[in-house]
Amino acid sequence: MFFISNWYIISAAFILDYIVGDPQSRFHPIRWMGRTISILEPGFRRISCGLVLSGLLFSGALILCTWCTAAIFLWLMAAIHPLLGIGCEILLIYFCISSGELSRDAMEVGKLLENNELETARERLSLIVGRDVTNLDEEGIARGAVETIAENLVDGFISPLFFAAIGGAPLAMAFKMISTLDSMVGYKNETYEAFGKASARTDDLANFIPARFAVLVISAAAYFLSGKGAQAFKCAVKEGKNHSSPNAGYPEAVFAGALEIKLGGPNFYNGQLVSKPYIGEKYGAVETKHIKKACDLMWLSSLLWVMVVCLVVALINVYI
Repeated sequence: MFFISNWYIISAAFILDYIVGDPQSRFHPIRWMGRTISILEPGFRRISCGLVLSGLLFSGALILCTWCTAAIFLWLMAAIHPLLGIGCEILLIYFCISSGELSRDAMEVGKLLENNELETARERLSLIVGRDVTNLDEEGIARGAVETIAENLVDGFISPLFFAAIGGAPLAMAFKMISTLDSMVGYKNETYEAFGKASARTDDLANFIPARFAVLVISAAAYFLSGKGAQAFKCAVKEGKNHSSPNAGYPEAVFAGALEIKLGGPNFYNGQLVSKPYIGEKYGAVETKHIKKACDLMWLSSLLWVMVVCLVVALINVYI
């Protein structure tokens, strides 16, 4: 049954991501999602029912079409040959996760900082964060790298596998459409405040449970790496709400507690200063060395999460 993954499919997708990373190709399904969003947005904006409702129709139609497309594609591939269906499901789930590429990008930023190549480090960081990087010093660059590792561990790994576990590759692909919609239209500005409201709220809802699971998984990883699992968990419970997002603060807080660093705080976005509370305020500033530690924590958390997901899908397949 294509809508319930098997443990070996999840495992193979994880191994592929670890070895290959995120392929930089114009044929990547996530890039197709981005192009589809850009093409269809003007038409949905012209629907005369108000921007909030047209935005809801826009996001709902794209999410549903993504699920249907992935489900029909896998059904056709499995009809040709079961092994072809399995191979395609592995690829679709692999396309949905991105811990490998994120780790490589963050480590590249760390190496540039070690070589005192601040300008190049800023340019590299700008590829993986949404904030303005022009005036960031070494600490600001390192903090940006660690924060994006923490946030994207949920968006780019824990959440996709959560949905793959309960609904196979089609549901994981639907989640990636939710995430892509949020990254493209889920902004609180004049252009997208109304039209992107549904996309932003859907993303918040989709990540709500995975972000809380992330606290447990990252705390466990912190325990194995440094014995600071309880400290990381307490920081998440106490300071996880110190963020404008209902979800992003929790992985940031558990990373802050595990690495004993201060995250968050004011940053510039599109030329505007956005004041955010600090997370882990009692800890010290982020240093270049913390990027490598954050990547190690991310990888062990990813491995533990894969083990949990594989156990869950194995039990589901046994009892249904």
